[in-house]
Order: sequence, then structure tokens, then C-alpha cells
Amino acid sequence: MEKMQCTCGHINPPGTVLCEACGRSLTEKEQNSKLVDMRYEGTARRSQTYNKSIVDKIWNFFSSVKVGVSIIVALLVAAAIGTILPQEQYVTVPVRTDATIEAYYSDVYGSIGKVYYFLGFNDLYNSFWFIILVGMLAISLIIASLDRFVPLYRSLKNQRVLRHQSFMNKQRIYAEGPADADSMQKAEAKLKELKYKVSTDKNGLLAEKGRFSRWGPYVNHIGLIIFLFGVMLRMMPGFYVDETLWLREGETRAIPEAPGYTLENKGFEVENYTGEDGEEKFGEALDRVGTVAKNYQTDVVLYQKPEDALPGETNLEKVKEYPIRVNQPLKFDGYAVYQMDFKEDELKTMTFALTNKETEESLGNLTIDLINPEKEYTLDGGSVVKLLGYYPDFSGFEDGEPQTKTPLPNNPGFLIEMTTPETPQGETSFITIQNTVEPFGDNDYKLAFQSVETRDVSGLTIRKDRTLPILGLGGLIFMIGVAQGMYFNHRRFWIQQQADGGIILAGHTNKNWFGLKKDLDQVKEYASLPAYTDQQEEIEKLEKEEAELTP
Repeated sequence: MEKMQCTCGHINPPGTVLCEACGRSLTEKEQNSKLVDMRYEGTARRSQTYNKSIVDKIWNFFSSVKVGVSIIVALLVAAAIGTILPQEQYVTVPVRTDATIEAYYSDVYGSIGKVYYFLGFNDLYNSFWFIILVGMLAISLIIASLDRFVPLYRSLKNQRVLRHQSFMNKQRIYAEGPADADSMQKAEAKLKELKYKVSTDKNGLLAEKGRFSRWGPYVNHIGLIIFLFGVMLRMMPGFYVDETLWLREGETRAIPEAPGYTLENKGFEVENYTGEDGEEKFGEALDRVGTVAKNYQTDVVLYQKPEDALPGETNLEKVKEYPIRVNQPLKFDGYAVYQMDFKEDELKTMTFALTNKETEESLGNLTIDLINPEKEYTLDGGSVVKLLGYYPDFSGFEDGEPQTKTPLPNNPGFLIEMTTPETPQGETSFITIQNTVEPFGDNDYKLAFQSVETRDVSGLTIRKDRTLPILGLGGLIFMIGVAQGMYFNHRRFWIQQQADGGIILAGHTNKNWFGLKKDLDQVKEYASLPAYTDQQEEIEKLEKEEAELTP
């Protein structure tokens, strides 16, 4: 597009609608309109000017408001679909791998679950296409803002006081008529009293206030861009951690996503309200639900691997001991470990006696660790019990093979071989808590259950979020932009004295025309200015009358 020269001699950038110098309409559409388009002061936007290179086409695509709204709608729809089935972080599987997660969705939800997993809705906010959509939204915000901000800023910064009459009489607020000799001076004084910034040039006056409100939407965009940047940083390692750790009493485990740190569970305790000793206020709740937790906590010891430790070295330095309670997390190095859940009386060990079924004579006891069982147990007298198979959460047989539902010892099952001096060939049994199966016929010996040892398990959540300051800053800037754009407005008056002593006046605001008219009424009365007309109301009135007359 070529540059456009106005009849006043000023050369305007390509695509300009209103002359930057005098305000004349430069396009046929604008010349035929009843009111001037003041949306961007009639200036040209880059997206309306260039459309040749690939850069121009990309710029024009992302500068479109329709494209930005479409991306937002796509994100909202995706987020809604992501709530139909549970996200994979809330799915319980024996071993957390891509294959087991995929199998879970397929087995539990059928073909819908399979499609759900294939499209990445199972881990929506980490899926590549969702991240791409968020990135596209950020790009759209940046380009759309620059496309509009730069020409608007340039136009408002270089406003001219004197404007052509065609610009004046196409403003929504317009007045023309005789005035007193000192009307211009009085108008200037009154406008300054109303906190307007007044500029004068020859026989003209420009008064404006609240220009900063025009930047509200762009401040919003800056806040959103910062917020989206913080969201995308969560995908980067080290910026955001939200992991779950189940820690048994007496167990020491590495803390997920916290390299070098280890946590030991020294003990877990839960305390419930009893309704006694001043706790009568919980009586109704106790009657309704049975138990109400007063406190549950995990006493832990935090260890750290020394910085100069050699690879494979297991020596740990004690950092501190701490009782983790609800809303009282253990904090270290930017991490916070919260008490989120617990499980009481998980099976720890089971003790059996190798017994002669006929005489009830015991050949000795063996204790099986349900977390790390041994392969073989040797008893006094030379008897041996071999653990051929261990199924922590026995769920039945499939094609003759025992199955386990989870790796947790909820319903242990054991496939054992018992060898004694009387049965050197060995005898095989499959044992569960409630049943014993002898697959090769009746045995002479059995494992008789003696006792069980339990322990509590703490459900801990490890969190680290370095993006919170960025998200907070983005939110704060966004709210400043909202207040800036909603509660303030940009008001302007152009007043020019004609050669015959008469005055023409025009007024414009981006919103709140009632407030503009209220200010103008005060100036008009004080400076004896001619009566003004709201041309938008006149146009609507005429259109309504024409519509009523049309058969």
C-alpha cells in the first residue's frame, strides 16, 4: 500500500483513515459516514497495511481478535473435556508406566478411555498440544497488543490542537454558534479547574484528561502474558513440583524431585476428638460420622547427601527433625512437605509355623517381610520353606496363574514349597489369609498362621513452586489494567473560534458519555458556549422514524 497525502499536504502512513494533521477523512467509506471512526484515532495498523511476506501473514493471523478468542475457546473446551475422566495423577496402578496408564484407561473406560489417552487428555496440562495452544495464546496477545498499541500511542502523543471542520462536525458531541468575546478564555479556565490538560494553538484549544485509561487493555495483556509465562515455566524442570510420597513407619526413602534429600518416618500418630473434656461441641459430628480427627502427624528426619559424596556412597547428613502436621509442612530449600493422608494398620510382617497336619507338631516359625520378602527360610532341624511366588494384593487366578491388583500388601498371597526331613521331595501350597490351596494333592505339612505385625503409612505431598511470584505479579498487573480500563475514561474537547467570532466545539470519550456531557454542561454554562448536540442520538432517532414510516 502506498502512503496517503491529505489535501492539507500532510503525508500519512499507508492505511490511515483520518489525516494525522487535520483529521480529514481519507477513505471514501469514512467520507460518507455520519460519524468518524475514533477507535484507533483513524491510524493504520500493521495488520491492515502489509500482507505480502510470510511474516506479514503470520502477524495478521495472530493480530486478529477472532483468532485470539478462538484459541481461548479451544483451551476452555479442552479443559472441560479434561474433567470428564480422571487425570492420570489420580489413577492408581500397580506400576506407574506409560503402558500401565494406557491399559488402565482402556480397561476401565473402554474405547472412550483409549481415545482419551491417545489424544493426551489423561495428562492434559502437560500434553504437547495444550502447551502449544497456551503458547499461541501468548503470541496472539503480544502481536495483537503491539498491532494496536504502537499506532494508538503515536497518534495520541502527536495530537494536533487545530482540526478540520469535517473532523469536528462528525464527532458525536458537536456544537456550533455565536459566543462571547471571552468564551475561549473562560472555557480554558473552567477546563483546567475540572483537571483537564489544556493545549492551545492560535484560535484553537484541546482539553483532555484520563488518557492513561486507554492503556488499560494493554496492561491487561501484559499481565496475562506474564501469567502465561509463569504457567509455561511450570513445564520446566525445577520450577514446579507436586509429587506424592507414601512413607511407612521406620522407612527411609528419597524425596521425589528433590535430588540429594531423603526422609525417614520415625512414627505416625492420629488423635481423634472424644467428646469429653471440653470437646462437647464435637458431639453432634461424632454422632453423625463416628470419628473426627483432631490431629494426625508424621515425625520425620530429613537427611541430605553431602555435596562431596562419591557416587554410590550412602552416608547421609542429618538436616533436622520435624513433626509434620496438617497445614504445618516441613520446609527446606524451597520445598514443602505436607501431611495429606494416612493409612492405619498396613500389614508389615506375617508369622507362620511349619506344622504337621496330623500331629499338630511345629517344626519352627518363620516371619515374612511383606515389603521385602526373602526367597528362602531355613528352620531349626533342617526344614526349608521356599517362596516361589509373592502376590501382595491377591485378586484371583487368571488362566491358572495368581494375580495381584496392586503392589501394596492388602491381601497377601504366597506360593510356597515346604521341605522337611520326612518330605524331602517337597510339598507345594498356595496360602492366603483366608484360604490354603494344595494344587498337587493333600500335603503332610502346612504353614499355620501365628501373628501379624502392622504399621501406619503416611501420605505426604512434596511441593515446590517457583512460579508463584510470577503468577502473582501477572495477576496484580492484570487487575491494575482492569481498574484502569473500567473505572476511568479518556475525555477530550476541541474548541475553535471562527473568523466571524463564532465557536465550533466537538467532544469525544472512549466510554461514559454521561460524564463527558456533565463536564461540558459546566463549561458551557460558565463560558456561554453554544448548545451541543449528541449526534448519535439524533441518528438513532432518525433511523427509528424511518423504520416506522417504512411499510
